[in-house]
Amino acid sequence: MQAAPSSHRRPTFARRIRNVGSGLAGILALAGDNRLIGLAGGFPDPQTFPVDVLPELVAQVIENDSEIALQYSPTPGLPGLRDAIRTRLITTDGTAPAEQELMVTSGNIEALDLIAKTLIDPGDVVVVEGPTYLGAIDVFRGFEADIRSIPVDGDGIETSVLDRVCRSGAPPKLLYTIPEHQNPTGIRMSLERRTELLRVCRNFGLYIIEDVAYRDLSFDGRRFPSLWSLAPDLVIQVGTTSKTFFPGVRLGWAVGPKTVLERMLIAKQCSDQCAGAFGQRLFEEYLRGGHMARQLTKSNALYSRRCQTMLAALDEYMPTDVTWTRPAGGFFVWIAVPKNLDANSLSLQSREAGVAIMPGAPFFAQTGGNNNVRLAFSHAPDHQIDEGIRLLAQTIRTSLEIPT
Repeated sequence: MQAAPSSHRRPTFARRIRNVGSGLAGILALAGDNRLIGLAGGFPDPQTFPVDVLPELVAQVIENDSEIALQYSPTPGLPGLRDAIRTRLITTDGTAPAEQELMVTSGNIEALDLIAKTLIDPGDVVVVEGPTYLGAIDVFRGFEADIRSIPVDGDGIETSVLDRVCRSGAPPKLLYTIPEHQNPTGIRMSLERRTELLRVCRNFGLYIIEDVAYRDLSFDGRRFPSLWSLAPDLVIQVGTTSKTFFPGVRLGWAVGPKTVLERMLIAKQCSDQCAGAFGQRLFEEYLRGGHMARQLTKSNALYSRRCQTMLAALDEYMPTDVTWTRPAGGFFVWIAVPKNLDANSLSLQSREAGVAIMPGAPFFAQTGGNNNVRLAFSHAPDHQIDEGIRLLAQTIRTSLEIPT
């Protein structure tokens, strides 16, 4: 006689999700925690949210375009927003995608997910920077990719190492990079390194995913050509409005080869079907009204000041054997502590001291980051940044038994 199924039987979870971490969820959980000085999460400052123009934009969209704004949208995105994004890309990248080379997504992370659904089979090799955005690592792990890390230096990803990886074993299918003010290091890829990266990837037939989440947040006015503008047949550029509009509207975009975008649209039909039309219409009006250009001037002034405050505090308080990057944009500083310190333990000790930091290991697809910490200067007020760095330095000194 066959036994009745047990009501207590544990579900068998899909293999694709078993190795995906909870790093992003943990960071987002800190968003509303005011008990700690928050140097862990890369949250935009609410001062940069367009609260002064939003009531007008909302009223305008509701009054004049409610039938579009409150309805489902086409899967590629509303035509008006796609046209506005194309117009902006002419300004930022010097070129514009064709009609079928652009789609609107529900944030940057969905764009990465759609690319992975479209191009990655289990076991495919995907190359990432080491360190890199932990959300991208989780996306690629979720599709059971064989993820290989390539180290970065002051000019960006080390293309000589990439070349060796491509020549040994199974050739990679994809490379993921953040050329501008990288998360987590803050490094900006040099023009020479961009040229070399494109040469290596073209030589071995790799598609490049170019994440431009921080491209507009530049403090020194320097702007190198995007990888997509240099090689539109090879590069899929993904962007987000979370840092330049506000993250409460989950919007992003992808531009790239038509053959890839067509398949991504099929994948999106099996995902959220379409990005929210109301947010799309708001962002379109925000762009067309010139509000984004004005806000970026204010945002970059704010974040530049915060960055300099953090760098000055690091210079003042940190022991001499701690080093860090000096970014010219973005949200993050990457620090290296002595080898006899463990960043995970340091993170716990810092919390006890009242400071939230992000240990480095989750930013590596393989091993690494045990002696690294990511610090975010984007959200904490200036005085809290100074105090947070002082407390962190004090914690490090105590751990190293250095007199304070």
